[in-house]
Amino acid sequence: MKHHYDVIIIGAGLAGLRAAIELGEETKVAVISKVFATRSHSGAAQGGIGAALGNEEEDSWEWHMFDTVKGSDYLGDQDSIEIMTQDAPRTIYELEHIGVPFNRTAEGKIAQRAFGGHTSGFGKAAVKRACFAADRTGRVILDTLWEKSLQRGIRFFDEFHILSLIVQDHQCCGVTAYEIATGEIHVFHCKAVLLATGGAGKIFKTTSNALASTGDGMAVAYRAGAPLEDMEFVQFHPTGIYKLGILISEAARGEGGILRNNEGERFMERYAPTIKDLAPRDMVSRCILEEIRAGRGIDGKDYVHLDLTHLGQEVNDSKLAEITGFARTYAGVEPNKEPIPVQPTCHYMMGGIASNADGQVVLDSQGSTFAGLYTAGECACVSVHGANRLGCNSLLDTLVFGRRSGKEIRKFIHSIGLPPIAEDVAQQEKEKLQILMDRPGDENYGAVLAEMQAVMMDKVSVFRTQASLKEALEKIRELQQRFTRVSVGDRGNCFNRELLDVLELDNMLDLAEVIAAGALFREESRGAHFREDFPTRDDNKFLVHTLAGYRPEKEPQIFTKPVTITRFQPQERKY
Repeated sequence: MKHHYDVIIIGAGLAGLRAAIELGEETKVAVISKVFATRSHSGAAQGGIGAALGNEEEDSWEWHMFDTVKGSDYLGDQDSIEIMTQDAPRTIYELEHIGVPFNRTAEGKIAQRAFGGHTSGFGKAAVKRACFAADRTGRVILDTLWEKSLQRGIRFFDEFHILSLIVQDHQCCGVTAYEIATGEIHVFHCKAVLLATGGAGKIFKTTSNALASTGDGMAVAYRAGAPLEDMEFVQFHPTGIYKLGILISEAARGEGGILRNNEGERFMERYAPTIKDLAPRDMVSRCILEEIRAGRGIDGKDYVHLDLTHLGQEVNDSKLAEITGFARTYAGVEPNKEPIPVQPTCHYMMGGIASNADGQVVLDSQGSTFAGLYTAGECACVSVHGANRLGCNSLLDTLVFGRRSGKEIRKFIHSIGLPPIAEDVAQQEKEKLQILMDRPGDENYGAVLAEMQAVMMDKVSVFRTQASLKEALEKIRELQQRFTRVSVGDRGNCFNRELLDVLELDNMLDLAEVIAAGALFREESRGAHFREDFPTRDDNKFLVHTLAGYRPEKEPQIFTKPVTITRFQPQERKY
């Protein structure tokens, strides 16, 4: 089946929806989503969205910018960070005006709370900067934008899986997608495509990410010639529920929660004496693992405690209701009376499809752009997060750059007509799927997936070495070969979950290789990338972004581009 639109948006999270709304009612827009729109992973964001409103104490966008640059370990592009932090207050008031129900102060202002790495006076003390709706901030923003999109008449194609980008004469002019309910191949012909497909946390064994977070947008862009930027920087959130990885938001520590080791010690006082438990996530994750390595995990196991008992039932069951509910359901503890067992969990991709501040996909270190192709949200790398994202900057990123992408796309599509595409696009995709389903094989999808997730967790997570990364790359390439022998047992067309699993695994294997290759290339420690054999930051050699280009049947091509530095020169990162 063939469809014609001005713009196709892949992904119905906050970035995709905000771009769709910005494109205006005069633009014919369709949003394609692998899941029903309101199941997008943006809805899982709990803690808040950062903006220097100064409602509870003095604050400024310059302080917010400094914290973001410092938090990024000076790898974030400062021109893009300035755009985001300056635009943050406007973004919050816009959300308020379209109906997002933020918590309020006694004076009726939007309430704010502290979050890790957010400080006042260029690092002097923690500051309340996160605007929130209890601990369901992403959920209420997603629902509000979805309702607004329906009011605008935006067409949704829910439960469609993207297969490929259609590129003609170096211009992206559509996508092919698999309709999960029927098995039919759809061709979406358009003037511009926005990729807003989120992260890829399912590459790792333990993650806070949804099952759908398999990096599909990154993978199809990569194969179409778009470089992936800074993929070695993967954030491990310090507080996932032990063994499960389900997120216990930083909001819990923002409200006063304390991390304790098996001696009951508030150990973060030793590592970050100024802001303690609200140090940036990469630091807190490493500190937890250092405590475990030193034998101070709870009962000698690989977790510590997050103590909320002193906050009181009113705070826990109102401001942290979802978090305390998760603790009861999944950890089997009563957080008003006993601590929650936590350990680091894969949470966020700082890297992604290389792009500029207007959402245009960037092809090289000179800033050349991929005509007709745009990206925003977690699957993009602007880069505002650099080597480590500060909590509550992710929702801000999606909304600021989703809006800017929409504005840029609107200008682009009004300057061109609908470009032609080949007539046999759908047939080509059908043949590829048929080959995949018909191939005989002795490999099991589940075994390859489990081995990939295990090696990424063991060798490419919080602590890395040259030896571990080489082992990981060798294993990933072995798994890529074994993947060619994975068979699909289900021959059906209706909700063929097995086929989808195999398509997703193909995407994740390519991305796992890029993550490990980038980590091996970067011989330093910076932000979430910690090399035990290179434990210090090396600004002389590695104050650069890494870019990975796709080469069929070969290893990724790794090259670099400079970091944009405007206001803040790199310095040692202390908290």
